[in-house]
Amino acid sequence: MRVLATARVEAAAPKGGEALLTQFLKEYRNAVQYIVDGIWFLDYVPSEESLHKMFYSELRRLGFRAHHVSEIYKRAKEVVEGAKKNRGSKPILKKLTARIHPLDYKIDFNAKTLRIAVLNNERIELKLKWYNYLNKYLDGSWRPGEILISCRNGKILVYITFHKDVEPTDFRAVMGVDINFSNITYTVLDLSGNLVTIGVIPFKGLRRALHLKKLAEELQKRYSKSWRFLKWVGGVRGRWLSKARNILIDSAHRASKKLVEIAKEYNALIVFEDLDKLKENGNGGYKLSWGKSLWCYKRIQMFAEYKAAFHGIKTVYVNPAKTSRKSPNGKKLRFINYRYAILGNVVTSRDVIASWNIALRGLEKLKRMRGFGVKWSPDSPADEGMRTRPNAGNPEARYSQLTTAIYK
Repeated sequence: MRVLATARVEAAAPKGGEALLTQFLKEYRNAVQYIVDGIWFLDYVPSEESLHKMFYSELRRLGFRAHHVSEIYKRAKEVVEGAKKNRGSKPILKKLTARIHPLDYKIDFNAKTLRIAVLNNERIELKLKWYNYLNKYLDGSWRPGEILISCRNGKILVYITFHKDVEPTDFRAVMGVDINFSNITYTVLDLSGNLVTIGVIPFKGLRRALHLKKLAEELQKRYSKSWRFLKWVGGVRGRWLSKARNILIDSAHRASKKLVEIAKEYNALIVFEDLDKLKENGNGGYKLSWGKSLWCYKRIQMFAEYKAAFHGIKTVYVNPAKTSRKSPNGKKLRFINYRYAILGNVVTSRDVIASWNIALRGLEKLKRMRGFGVKWSPDSPADEGMRTRPNAGNPEARYSQLTTAIYK
């Protein structure tokens, strides 16, 4: 099983090199836009072979290397397919970004330098701003792949893709995960469907982020007509919203790391609900919709997915319909209110019921899997590169007081 990860590194160009790099990125963007314009009104999206016949000679005359041209084809094709899939208008590219093939760059991890080929076979050497947490990719097990060069707000950013092969885990259990506003509930079952353990990981990030969002909205209402023109108001509002985003990202990292640790402990397949279209669902009223606007369930799923892949643990997604309304063990299920229920003679939460049913659906899916040929996520291929961030530390996870014995 191949695992991909992307490291984000800031870079600095030598004197005169920044202008040369900017020129290359502009020409690269214009070339992608040229192909997008040329194929947008066609009834179909041409294959890369057809794009090669249509544009190769012309792009080569502009000074691009052969592998530059092939990456330009791929980028233009992706842009057109994505826009047409979403039924959007013709894309207009603005960002200065270029995808570089491994044969068009050379990286020296000892000197922390990156030498890339640009137009007319000229080369630029960039100095990389390295971070200690990136040293884990230098242990010899990871190999660098293609990179992405981007210029944003006067900064040069380099995204280096690493990949390695890991042995898939021999699963002995499944772990159903139910992600809620204030906690993440999980249930672990063995391969016979017997209950192993149930637990809860607190998730306080959303509540803190919503508080900051409320402060920003109240400030905006106070200056409803002039806030866009008051620099201090925009600055305070921006800081609060930026802090809210950072809180959500850090909380998602902590929660996902704990989930992977538990899955690794039990050699469990991780099972999530496919909530791809949850935010588009307007049910639940204003208060629920306001909370869902910052609910980062997909980020938690994505973080857990790539962290688990490092250990050979796979993640699958199941249908979320009625997971909290069905008895998971055949005993009578009665609901007390929207949060609590009676399962047999035991009072429990609907989150536990949901995670248990999710685990059962994951077990059914595991039994049908041969070679694990399943979809990894609701909207992305299994080999999609994922970005990594610094280690956020261990979460202060607490397990629920519910014990395994009461459910037997």
